[in-house]
Amino acid sequence: MIKKVGIVGFGQMGAGIAQVAAGAGFTVVANEVSEELLDKGIGGIEKRLNKAIEKGKMDEATKDKTLGNITTTTEFEPLADCDLVIEAVTEDMLAKKEVFTELDKVCGPSTIFATNTSSLPVGDLSVVTKRREKFIGLHFFNPVPIMKLVEVVRTIDTDDETYEAAKTFAEAVGKVAVTAKDTPGFIVNVLLVPYLLDAIRQLENGLASRDDIDNGMKLGCGHPMGPLALTDFIGLDTILYIGDIFFEEFKDSRYASPPLLRRMVNAGYLGKKSGRGFYDYSK
Repeated sequence: MIKKVGIVGFGQMGAGIAQVAAGAGFTVVANEVSEELLDKGIGGIEKRLNKAIEKGKMDEATKDKTLGNITTTTEFEPLADCDLVIEAVTEDMLAKKEVFTELDKVCGPSTIFATNTSSLPVGDLSVVTKRREKFIGLHFFNPVPIMKLVEVVRTIDTDDETYEAAKTFAEAVGKVAVTAKDTPGFIVNVLLVPYLLDAIRQLENGLASRDDIDNGMKLGCGHPMGPLALTDFIGLDTILYIGDIFFEEFKDSRYASPPLLRRMVNAGYLGKKSGRGFYDYSK
């Protein structure tokens, strides 16, 4: 049974996972490379909890209990006795492999390893460990405290016990778990990314204006956000990166990034996080 959870990577995703796990009563140990990043992660959690209190969705006692369930560290050793360790570092194969190589040295043989990758093959990450049967994907969605979905990704080695434990954990933190096989993009991104790339392609081809494309999908299909605005929210560099991974894997033209997307990324127009993408956020 999972009771103690380690989180490696305490950025937006890692801190969000830590928050929902701690809020569900799990003991959480969060790891980052510096105290500064750990403090930033805790600060983000506290800010979100305070906002929930302001909206009447939480009381001070629940906030204190949630924060009290989280400890932080810059070392891997405090994760040694965790029942589950979730990696949420940058979306880079080498960086993730380095994390799991070190974790495999310090964690007990019963510890389940999970990756929050959104695009990389989970099985390729597991090969640097001696616990491939206890390795799984747990792909949370951003922002974690709000988004209800978790993709549970089984590799060809993941055993039934690990799968059931991971799925039970995802449900225990209030998420709906869907199961996918270990193929790049899993369920959501393998369907979403071609849609976003097509919207950029049609803008580039002059089918319609930015606003008309976004309004068409919002009002015609009931989407809460148009595809170009959604690309800005996710990050143009992220969509380009994932699209390139998918194209390399599938050799399917649907995943080929439009020249416009590559030019915008090269120019530093990354979307909301850079202040400009398809829309201007500088104001």
